[in-house]
Amino acid sequence: MRRVAAIVLGLGMLAATPLTAEQDHQRLMGLLHISALRPGVNGNDPAAPNAANYDEAKASPYSSLPDPLRFKNGRLVTSAAQWRRRRVEIAADFNREVYGRVPPHLPNVRWKIIDSAVETVGNLQAITRHLIGHAGGTDPRAVDIQLVLSLPASAREPVPVILQIGSGKTLTSPASTWREQVLAKGWGAATLIATSVQPDDGAGLAGGIIGLGNKGRPRKPDDWGALRAWAWGASRVLDYLQTDAAVDERRVGIAGHSRYGKAALVAMAYDERFAIAYVSSSGAGGAGLLRRNFGERIENLAGTNEYHWFAGNFLKYAGPLGTSDLPVDAHELIALSAPRPVFIGVGSKGDGWVDARGMFLAEVEAGRVYELLGKQSLDAVEMPPVGTALASGNLAFRQHEDGHTPEPNWPFFLSFAQRFLHPLDRG
Repeated sequence: MRRVAAIVLGLGMLAATPLTAEQDHQRLMGLLHISALRPGVNGNDPAAPNAANYDEAKASPYSSLPDPLRFKNGRLVTSAAQWRRRRVEIAADFNREVYGRVPPHLPNVRWKIIDSAVETVGNLQAITRHLIGHAGGTDPRAVDIQLVLSLPASAREPVPVILQIGSGKTLTSPASTWREQVLAKGWGAATLIATSVQPDDGAGLAGGIIGLGNKGRPRKPDDWGALRAWAWGASRVLDYLQTDAAVDERRVGIAGHSRYGKAALVAMAYDERFAIAYVSSSGAGGAGLLRRNFGERIENLAGTNEYHWFAGNFLKYAGPLGTSDLPVDAHELIALSAPRPVFIGVGSKGDGWVDARGMFLAEVEAGRVYELLGKQSLDAVEMPPVGTALASGNLAFRQHEDGHTPEPNWPFFLSFAQRFLHPLDRG
């Protein structure tokens, strides 16, 4: 009895005391009965014994990809109605094995405008609001989601909005002109501060919306990680935008770069209210095929620096299992957005870590679903030269000439988006 009491007391202390990333990572490995994970690759030192592969000849050890158009029972998907059912199967696999399940009873988010002012963005006048979305009431773990929304001061009717998942730097970087470019279209530009929804580290899992939903207790292996939490935050922003008379709620796009590009693609996949997506340099865990051996690998994602982005179950595929054991891959994540338009962008110089070709190939494979639904996929099945945009269909791709940045592709995305976010008959 004393031993049982000690175990119960230990579990209680575990729930009350936040764990470090290393402790929580080890706890998940114990729950999954994993003794060790394969080490990640080194992307900085080509002479390192575990150097990342950047040789295309060694990049594709897999023999096949999971088929998005085949049910688990082996039957082929041949109609849009069947795709709706197959879509449920694919989403369930991503829930359980990759991004984690969202708890069913999370608190409502109540939005409040903190301030509103006219500002000059480039040469344009915009009405910029700072908002807080409060979740959790008086709970000491309550979350305050930070949102910045800029709308054209000259607008006389509801406008489209591009919501970017990002950080404070997304707004303040002198090199960033994305807000000005969006406003110049006559559209609104919004930024969700991702870390106000969920901290970006394993130690932060006791806080944020994940900690609030779990009441501070450690995650179960199929609980959601930060990517799904950031996507959930984007959906709560969309809830607010649907109440704003200055916004056309049917024309809200989602965008993000790097880890926030992963989150933007997850948001687009799970929330069918988003009309369009710009997914920049998302790489492994986003639009990049996990089965490819190029740049960042699943072993890096499962390490203590990034494991918190995913469900605990994801660790299995860097331990006793491999990427070929995954029931899904990135092409199916992109396919969950079908038939809505998706623009995937990436850099060239210094952006090899995110595997441009792996994202392109995933998009090609996702195109089969778009075609089934009567939409045009990519313009080509061979990767285009750097600087060439493939953007005539509902799927688009462009690799720009610079490094790990979304900026050079913003004009191309906005040109692509113009075809879909043109004024609609509000009837």
